[in-house]
Amino acid sequence: MKFAFIVYDGMTLLDFAGAYDPITRLKSMGFVNDFVYDVCATQKTVRTFEGLEIKADKVNNALNTYDYIFIPGGNGIAGLLKDTVLLNWIRNISTNTIMTAVCGGALLLGAAGFLKDKEATTHPGLIQYLKNYTPKVSNARIVDAGNIITARGVTSAIDLGLYLCEKIAGGEVRQKIQKQMDYQV
Repeated sequence: MKFAFIVYDGMTLLDFAGAYDPITRLKSMGFVNDFVYDVCATQKTVRTFEGLEIKADKVNNALNTYDYIFIPGGNGIAGLLKDTVLLNWIRNISTNTIMTAVCGGALLLGAAGFLKDKEATTHPGLIQYLKNYTPKVSNARIVDAGNIITARGVTSAIDLGLYLCEKIAGGEVRQKIQKQMDYQV
């Protein structure tokens, strides 16, 4: 099982970390021993909107080899919607890959062409922009549209991470991870 976390300049730290924490516990808590994850970017180091630097494990690597891809949102999204280098890199994701995004990350999936006729959600302040990519816009906290799973605003990243843990390893594993995180829903 291979999982890629895509990072970029201007992303929101909690969008990334909220999903990263529960998902990586699949490996660190011993639930999915063959679970491999990479932090991927178009450059070696990115800086979050809050100023934290994150070093990518993989730079401009082939994204079509991953079972799951996660894209966070952030204030850097607006400029990235026209970033042909990033969008072309994302477009190489296999349609067999489960693509996931939180907040403005859903807009990147849309700009890359993956949301046509797919139901999706994003932060309430970005809903009008999401409508540029799909007519099927939802206010749900998480929308699972098959190979596209999107979540709303920043704190929904934790919910999405736990949702993906359940999808990958089952409800009992999700509950154990959620309990270890002391996260109450």
